Amino acid sequence: MVRNSKFEFTGDAQLHTRTLHLSRKRPLLGLSLILIGVAALAATLKPVTIFELPGPAGKRFDYLTIDYDDHYLLSAHLAAGLLYVIDLRTNKILKAIPDVPGVEGVESVPELKKVYTSDAGDNTIGVIDLKQMKVIKKLPTAAKPDGSAYAAPFHKLYVSDELGRAEAIVDVQQDKIIKTLHFDSETGMPQYDPIARKIYVNLQDQNIFAVIDPHTDEVVGRYSVGKCDGNHGMALDPEHKRAFLACEGNELMTVFDLEKHQPIAFLPLAKGPDVVKYDSGLKRIYVACYSGAISVFQEDDPDHFRKLEDFPVQKKVHSLAVNQDTHRVYAPEQEVDGHPAARMTIYEAVTGQTATLR
Repeated sequence: MVRNSKFEFTGDAQLHTRTLHLSRKRPLLGLSLILIGVAALAATLKPVTIFELPGPAGKRFDYLTIDYDDHYLLSAHLAAGLLYVIDLRTNKILKAIPDVPGVEGVESVPELKKVYTSDAGDNTIGVIDLKQMKVIKKLPTAAKPDGSAYAAPFHKLYVSDELGRAEAIVDVQQDKIIKTLHFDSETGMPQYDPIARKIYVNLQDQNIFAVIDPHTDEVVGRYSVGKCDGNHGMALDPEHKRAFLACEGNELMTVFDLEKHQPIAFLPLAKGPDVVKYDSGLKRIYVACYSGAISVFQEDDPDHFRKLEDFPVQKKVHSLAVNQDTHRVYAPEQEVDGHPAARMTIYEAVTGQTATLR
């Protein structure tokens, strides 16, 4: 809403929620106001809340995940070596957990009240006790642990050691690495498919989609992703047997058929794609792109997909999370209009007829 030359984002934030005043926030003019104006007309998203994060400004962020049991948003501040625990109901920062140097991946194991971080700064997997809000153990692993996925029925965490060209498998009941799979490629984002009961891993140097059976922890399939170059990011629609891959080398979003083991669609992305998320309720795919956009796609049915827009955001936003209950999108920002920042912007999904206009 606009009142008396003031742009006001209404929302539920109670801590460090920002209201942009034209008279007082002149450094934040420019792109911020352009984004607000564009967002008002945008087909897919609208900003509703912005709040500051306590870490140093201008430092790179990485993955986020949601703990639905405790209503936590868990956000990795990679270059600051911090993991933020944020209350989704109030947007209050409950804790900035240290001792996670270079934290990239973050995965929640809600039944054990634990979180696992991929800490590239010291090549370890950090084990965090959420009751104590601190790191209680570190598991040495190969080079540059990155994305991770949890296979709950098997009580196993799968961590891609990107530069180590490996997949570390952690028994979360013992907090012990029980096996490491080695590949001839850097490993991108893994995902667990709860219907097929398989782990999928991007082999991003070879443009290969690998399948791991959690029963045996053996690789049971390797499939080409076609013209997708550098398949790093991944999200799943398990119900319809589809994977969505972010191809960093040629900026495509590839739809991969998990049953036929082949790509079925290629759609253009904004420059610098990284993290992919799927909103199962809205049938939307979001891809965070470093150039200053979130590419948004609609799944009309399992065989038909279309691009809705490249929604403009701040530059260097390359990660996001989607709340499956509220359909809100969370995106951490390391700069605002070229100035160093450390903040979280929350977007609401725009649905209905307006979501099909662009």
